[in-house]
Amino acid sequence: MKKTKYIFAITTFLMSFGCALFIANSMFGNILFGPRAVNILDKIQEGDMIFQTSQSKQCEAIQIATNSKYSHCGIIFMENGHKYVFEAVQPVKFTPIETWIAHGKENHFVVTRLKNATTLLNSKTIQNMKAFGNKLKNKDYDTYFEWSDDKIYCSELVWKIYKYGAGIELCPLQKLKDFNLKDPKVQILLAERYGKNIPINESVVSPFNLENAKTVTTIIHNY
Repeated sequence: MKKTKYIFAITTFLMSFGCALFIANSMFGNILFGPRAVNILDKIQEGDMIFQTSQSKQCEAIQIATNSKYSHCGIIFMENGHKYVFEAVQPVKFTPIETWIAHGKENHFVVTRLKNATTLLNSKTIQNMKAFGNKLKNKDYDTYFEWSDDKIYCSELVWKIYKYGAGIELCPLQKLKDFNLKDPKVQILLAERYGKNIPINESVVSPFNLENAKTVTTIIHNY
């Protein structure tokens, strides 16, 4: 009988100790085997914006024209418990975030977040942003950077999702003529796209405009 009591007592102690250890690990990391590894992507939330340096002739010209290291961007949304970058490539689509990062130069990327996002981006607002974004899904990429919804380029996609999905204007728009169009590499690209009819008064927004906006704060910067 005493043996049974001892076994019961020991079993109860071990179970209680195990539960306490599990709770402690969950709250403070692995106290037995050292700190739990932290994934930098865990910092990213829905609605965050992500930027990278793509590697192409067009992207180099964009960097020069906008005086920025960033040439591509997207917005973070969750799908089935996983993080995706909703981006305007060919076509507009969801890309797993790990895949998206791997496409950038040396896997470098920057993540920004709307200031007061906790207050401004509630679940209903995020759903409205997704709903608007889904209207643009599968649209062709806009190589002419026109300010219409017929075709979409990357920073235009992010700007419009915030503007028409959340009612938030991330940054003022610019005109094409405001960029550095005198560089030879930029002029070659413009000539290929437009010939002599360059739409210098076309409204545009660049990845740099979004990344450098006064409305956002930087969450991750691994350049």
